[in-house]
Amino acid sequence: MKEFFVGLLVIVAALVLAGLGILLLPFLLLLGLALRILVIIALGLLLIWLVGKLVLMVIDALKGKETKKE
Repeated sequence: MKEFFVGLLVIVAALVLAGLGILLLPFLLLLGLALRILVIIALGLLLIWLVGKLVLMVIDALKGKETKKE
């Protein structure tokens, strides 16, 4: 009889966890979408910073060449 109740408890626990997984699925999908958007924004900001850094390096290099010519 003890084995029956342990087996029943395991089956009920598995069903409860499966139910929680199904209920959490929309939340996890939204979390994945939000994470994708945050990664895209972070990459965009990084690219903008890199372009600005490159432009400033080019400007400094051109200024250095101009002062050497004079």
